[in-house]
Amino acid sequence: MPTYVYETIPQTDGQESKQFEIEQRMSDPALTKHPETGEPVQRVISGGISLPIASGGDDCCGSTCGCG
Repeated sequence: MPTYVYETIPQTDGQESKQFEIEQRMSDPALTKHPETGEPVQRVISGGISLPIASGGDDCCGSTCGCG
């Protein structure tokens, strides 16, 4: 199951958001409240992992890194 990052939504000036992680199925709806405190939360969108794919031929840099 994927792990998602959420953060609390500050309700007052000066209140800081807190991040936490939770495992959920991809088909599960996003949380709207912290499971323990009930504070409102939003899902944090983060970058994924990108892996180069070898093309087997010469590309822009003369290697097989797949950068071209």
